[in-house]
Amino acid sequence: MPVSRHLRKVIAAVLIPFAAAVVVGLAVLWPGGAPAHERTGVGFDRQTFEGQVVQIERVACKDVNASQVPSTGDTSTPQGREAVREETGECKKATVELKNGKEKGHTFVEIVQPDAPRQFHVKQGVVVAYAPDAPRDLQYSVSDVDRQFPLTLLAGIFALAVIVVGRMRGVMALVALVVSFAILTLFILPAILQGSNPLVVAVVGASAIMLVALYLCHGLTARTSVAVLGTLISLLLIGLLGSLFIGWASLTGNTDDNTGLIHGLYPEIDMSGLLLAGVIIGSLGVLDDVTVTQTSAVWELRQADPTMGPRALYRAGIRIGRDHIASVVNTLVLAYAGAALPLLLLFSIAQSSVGSVANSELVAEEIVRTLVGSIGLVASVPVTTALAALVVSADRSAPENPAAPTSPPAPPGPGAGPGTGPGWEPQESPGLLVTTPPVRGPGGRGRRRKK
Repeated sequence: MPVSRHLRKVIAAVLIPFAAAVVVGLAVLWPGGAPAHERTGVGFDRQTFEGQVVQIERVACKDVNASQVPSTGDTSTPQGREAVREETGECKKATVELKNGKEKGHTFVEIVQPDAPRQFHVKQGVVVAYAPDAPRDLQYSVSDVDRQFPLTLLAGIFALAVIVVGRMRGVMALVALVVSFAILTLFILPAILQGSNPLVVAVVGASAIMLVALYLCHGLTARTSVAVLGTLISLLLIGLLGSLFIGWASLTGNTDDNTGLIHGLYPEIDMSGLLLAGVIIGSLGVLDDVTVTQTSAVWELRQADPTMGPRALYRAGIRIGRDHIASVVNTLVLAYAGAALPLLLLFSIAQSSVGSVANSELVAEEIVRTLVGSIGLVASVPVTTALAALVVSADRSAPENPAAPTSPPAPPGPGAGPGTGPGWEPQESPGLLVTTPPVRGPGGRGRRRKK
């Protein structure tokens, strides 16, 4: 349903300065790439190569674990049981060959313990870590397995499903996904590493992702523009609430090995700001879903009943939004809970109380992330519904097929009774059908004479 030219000008007057500010922010904050640093050899910050397991030999663990302390036979503790297995169990000696790098073709041996979570097999691809400062025999070690093929296959199945079901809209969604990933990897991450404020970078990057994704997937229309405005207002609310409660709860954002490594390599990065940036970017995807759905619902309601005013549209749209809120908030909470499931399991093993678990910074981060994002989602429903109702009902046009004026019937001729005359035609009214009396031809029966 198109809107008037005046209303399009009003929407453009709001969105064009916003889009221009996003472009300026991208130009000002655009990094020249991630800054160089000396590798620490810890975690992901180490040089890696491709490798392949070429041979596996079974050996006694006691023959290859010469550096281990002899076990005492005590199996009452986890350490005692592990020592017994390492002394009496059967280990694997895997020979790994390098597939790239300067020493391509070089082989080394990797010992796999019987209780190791990752077991190798011949011709399996692996990721080899390189430590140049270590002794020659210990410079190479297996750090992970190669998962490129199954991940690529899964991505192909996903893209095929999106295209088959969504057709052209699905193709545009995939293009928007690629652009979003490019903004994330080429702008947001390097800009944060170069020392830019993580919150400002996240706001600019999320705004760029929002504009590209929504307009690519749903077209340059007033309906999409309303969804953009609703998403923008909700993002601002999430940013304000996140900044307030992250500071109030004294969340540092430095809670695990990865964030500790980042802080050690780049101490100038504001880790609490990085946490807030993650909250904003993580909430953007679900916000797009909610705002687009609400805007489309209001537009379809107006098309179904053009006589509905803004109040009626808002009431009908908010009823749809309440159902959406219940499902989306539950989805968001379960997504965060699933990501933190191993951590919650550790607290359960330790038999910690709910209060102590919630008070720990690891869990408090997820609580703040979940609740702030959920508040933004809940607020986006009435905000977007109200905007859509106002925009779609701002200009009411006249009915498309107005009733044609009817001319008064010609007066009946002299002596004409009811149901006669040139202007009289059969008429149909509710519950009553009036028909023309039969016409008497010449020679027909006349009036009956009185006897």
